Amino acid sequence: MNKRVTGAFRGIAAALPVALFAALAGTALHRQSVQLAGVEIFWGPAAALLLLAGLELLLAGRYRSLIPTAAAGVFCYVLVGLLGAAGPGKQLILADVPGNVWVYGIAGVTLVMMLACQVFTRPR
Repeated sequence: MNKRVTGAFRGIAAALPVALFAALAGTALHRQSVQLAGVEIFWGPAAALLLLAGLELLLAGRYRSLIPTAAAGVFCYVLVGLLGAAGPGKQLILADVPGNVWVYGIAGVTLVMMLACQVFTRPR
């Protein structure tokens, strides 16, 4: 088997547990907030998206390819969609500001990280 194809499969295989971790940890984080002067400030979505960006950066650096980064973003988005699609009263992600920032931010962060990680995939 071609070495490049084998590396791509390894990268995708590594992206699956990374995406699962990012989806579960990000979903747990996205509702975190702090009260400042009577105003509720949600810091959880930013922390969850920063976690995802860091994990995607690690995948790109380790496998020297954008494929694992893209796969992690797609898998995380699908898993978060499944977590948010539960029946009424069972949803882990509500359609409010922190939930929307978390769900739609996954796509934005993945695109930004794919652009930023092109540095790792350039030929030497």
